[in-house]
Formats: sequence, structure tokens, C-alpha cells
Amino acid sequence: MITGILLAAGAGKRFGGGKLKQVLPNGLAICVASARNLAAAVDHVIAVVRPGDNATYSLLAAERNIKIVVCERAEEGMGHSLAAAVAASPPNSHWVIALGDMPLIRPKTIGGVVAAIEQGAAFAMPQHNAERGHPVGIHSRFRKDLLVLQGDAGARAIIALHKSDVQLIHTEDPGVLIDVDTVADYQNLSR
Repeated sequence: MITGILLAAGAGKRFGGGKLKQVLPNGLAICVASARNLAAAVDHVIAVVRPGDNATYSLLAAERNIKIVVCERAEEGMGHSLAAAVAASPPNSHWVIALGDMPLIRPKTIGGVVAAIEQGAAFAMPQHNAERGHPVGIHSRFRKDLLVLQGDAGARAIIALHKSDVQLIHTEDPGVLIDVDTVADYQNLSR
């Protein structure tokens, strides 16, 4: 079973706040586009939001088959959000971890990460123009490691310890490298 984890609990400080609810040219909010692309390729999705972010919560709650987890410690970093999502997922899950501010990743690309994990890869991630991107697939055998994550590093430290076990999936999908961190990033998407 593949659980998609959508990390949508950041404060978006570099953007000035509220970036995940910004509307793309296709009419979807950034977080909704990210969630739909993920949901198209996995068995189910858990979206993690921070306390008090009612706008993101409402947008994602309106989507079908998305479980929302409010991470009380989200302000302390992505590690807490990721651990909260893993704790809320079925015990036999593998994971594909996507970021709520990356709305251009194609479902087919996510499907490639899913396939690699289903075939036994410890970790899988897309690579575009020799640069590693998102989402990141993680095998279920790392559940205990993920459950104790803290701070803002996410799963980077776990992956670094097992870098020879990372399967890179070459893709022509530039969306694996495009996130919305600033207003300028958003304006570039809206052109």
C-alpha cells in the first residue's frame, strides 16, 4: 500500500504567508493542485496542516479521499509534520512524500516513484537535468526512523545514511524541481 503524504504545514514566511491558497492559472489553489497530482498516483493521501491554517484545511478537506492531520508541532519543523503523517498512516504503508507548494509534478512522474518503491527500492526520487527533485518515495522498513523525526530536516538524514539505496528515476518533468517559495516564484507560475 502506498500512502501519499502531502506536507502542507509550513508557514510560508518567505512568501509572506498564505501561499498554498494562491490560485494557479488553471483555477486550482496551489495545495489542491499538489494534492490532486499526488492522489492520482497513490492509494490514499494524508495531508498535514498546521494549527490555525483554516484556509488550507478547508481547501484540502473539500477534496475526496484526503485525510487531514493537524500537526500541533508543525512550527518546529518539517520533521514533526512528516512523523505525524507516518503515525496516521496504515502500518504496512510505503510512502511518497510530496510538498504542498509543488503543484506542477505530473502524476505520471509520481507513478514512477510509486513503482520503484513497490518493486522494493528503499528510497526513490525523480531526477531532472541531473538534479534530484520531489516527491520522495520511502519504503515501509523505515517507519521507526520516520516516526522519531524532529526539526526541519525532514527525511534528509535518513536518506543520507542510505544514499547507496536511493533509486533515481530520470524524468523530463521539470515540475519535480519547481516549488513556490516566494511571490516571484508564484508570478512565474502564473505567466
